[in-house]
Amino acid sequence: MDNRSANRRVAKLAAHLQPQIRRDPTAAHKAGFTVAVLGAAGGIGQPLSLLLKRCPLVADLRLYDVVPLAAGVAADVSHVNSRADTRGFHGPSQLPLALEGCDLVVIPAGVPRKPGMTRDDLFNINAGIVRDLVAACAKTCPNAVLNVISNPVNSTVPIAAEVLKDAGVYDPRRLMGVTHLDVMRARTFVSRSKGGDPNTIDIPVVGGHAGVTILPLLSQTRPFPKGGFTAEEARALTHRIQNGGTEVVDAKAGAGSATLSMAAAAAEFAHSVLRGLNGERNVLEHAFVESRLVPGCAFFASKVRLGRVGVEKVLGLGKLSDAEAAGLKALTPELSASIRKGFDFARASIPALTSSSTANAGSRLAAAPGLGA
Repeated sequence: MDNRSANRRVAKLAAHLQPQIRRDPTAAHKAGFTVAVLGAAGGIGQPLSLLLKRCPLVADLRLYDVVPLAAGVAADVSHVNSRADTRGFHGPSQLPLALEGCDLVVIPAGVPRKPGMTRDDLFNINAGIVRDLVAACAKTCPNAVLNVISNPVNSTVPIAAEVLKDAGVYDPRRLMGVTHLDVMRARTFVSRSKGGDPNTIDIPVVGGHAGVTILPLLSQTRPFPKGGFTAEEARALTHRIQNGGTEVVDAKAGAGSATLSMAAAAAEFAHSVLRGLNGERNVLEHAFVESRLVPGCAFFASKVRLGRVGVEKVLGLGKLSDAEAAGLKALTPELSASIRKGFDFARASIPALTSSSTANAGSRLAAAPGLGA
């Protein structure tokens, strides 16, 4: 074959492939996104930052914390070979620089759980941290999607909503509580118990992100395991999924909480958000978002469809088993109370936002950056 024939064949092949390249929503030529991690020096923040550095859709990664270690984390992560430019920021004065122009802000900042602590025990400290960091986001990157990890998510997401409303920039499509770890646990525990591939099994987990408010819909498992679930199996699996965070806290015996698995879940969820922002269609995940699915619960975790504006659609719960319907009824009062607690805190403290500024967030964060789920 002469060179001209070879060139013609190459040109023909390229012409054949070109339409496919144009349609590919995750093609390499697509623009990347700017992502900030607030609390990047913490137990979740460090592994999360590492995982986001490897995300092909991240072009600019900003790692913020109140402690100087943020610069060291950024230097360390920056050596990983990927397209993302990585910079560290520390201290309240550098927070606006970390947030400027962000498409996505992931917030794992806060204090970690310890043995015997509930997520509500974290409220008094983490509520103020989330309030102040979200206020900074509202001022500097009002159009960014916010992924809130800081516990208790059932209360911190409503706090974030009230702060954004007060600033006049609230868009419910762009505010999400990260409950993806509950889904990962469900996939892992069910696949170990009943067989199957944890990477392909689909199990809806709805409600909230604490104890009994976490409701795995095992009857909707796909593919459905051979023989299904006995009543006892369903109870045992539900209990373990609901108490997965406590299982890790106890196993670490006071030395930490579910930081690594939470980082993996947060990175996977963030990647899905970016896929949606990038125009990929039918990106389905679970998140704690503003919802009308359950009367009395202004926010609720369920399956959502992600897109260019964040949450494009909140999907329904589907058909529930009798046990799941009872679980939904049982969780509603507790979840509603947690949401109300967040609203009440925000409404009582928002007038102080201007005077307190993000410097207060800095002083609180300095005690214990990072948070476990």
